[in-house]
Amino acid sequence: MTTLPRDGRLTGFLFLAITVIGWALNWPAIKILLRDWPPLFSRGVAGVAAAAILAGIAVTRGESLRVPRGVWLALAFAAFTNVFAWMGFGTMLMKHLSISEGSLLAYTMPIWTMIFAWPVLGQRPSLRGVAAVVLGSAGILVLFSGQLFTGNGFALGPDKTFGVVLALSAAILFAIGSVLNAPLPLQPVALAAWQVGLGCFPMILLGLMFERPDLGALTASGWAVMLYMTLGPMGVCYLTWFAALKRLPPTTATMGTLGVPVIGVIAGAIVIGEPLGPREVAAAVLTLAGVALALRKTPPPAIE
Repeated sequence: MTTLPRDGRLTGFLFLAITVIGWALNWPAIKILLRDWPPLFSRGVAGVAAAAILAGIAVTRGESLRVPRGVWLALAFAAFTNVFAWMGFGTMLMKHLSISEGSLLAYTMPIWTMIFAWPVLGQRPSLRGVAAVVLGSAGILVLFSGQLFTGNGFALGPDKTFGVVLALSAAILFAIGSVLNAPLPLQPVALAAWQVGLGCFPMILLGLMFERPDLGALTASGWAVMLYMTLGPMGVCYLTWFAALKRLPPTTATMGTLGVPVIGVIAGAIVIGEPLGPREVAAAVLTLAGVALALRKTPPPAIE
């Protein structure tokens, strides 16, 4: 077995670090953007713009944008699970949950992937898998401790409950996609362009229909965040992610993405003053430990 030169691995870790930091900073960036524009419309506009940029980059790299006949249905399903559900619901939940609550719930998707792989693929969870579920569940319980039940019964209000449903829906649908989606015969940047474009365009339509955005409400900070979201997490970070995967083992690269919610929570505390105390730290340690165990068995595809 050949091993990558040390310089190649260091370059791979550099690309991975850029990816993780870029995706992590997107969580507080979304919070800022939602002050001006509604979630589906804002994420959809940024995503379609990013898809156009990625398509241009794919062409300059010599990648074909042609989708083979018979692949459209599979491509649409992948766009729904990997982009519309993950990015769309992930943006909507930020109106209802803190970054620590939303990101940690959403990043349980490797645990759900492991669970769904049992009935669908016949991959029975090991003892390590059971431990992953226990640790992940314990982390979520710690995160919402004091909010679930009081002396008067169930205490989680409808607004926060809706946020939890959105976060778990994003995680579960992404996990279902991880289990059911087969590799598609498209090169990586072209595939990312198609998935982001197909997943984000319906967000614009739904946003115009139901959210009724005020197109003139975007402030200077909102424009800055839109530019960052388009060029950073949905543009540069996809390219650095693919570059990292060329230089690092897939499991190593995927495990590195566990830094996304951690950095996102810290950035949220610094930038917008979100809570970061012992409860959030303990919940992150427990949840991400469970996710790490699940990843050792069933690493998911690229995520933001």
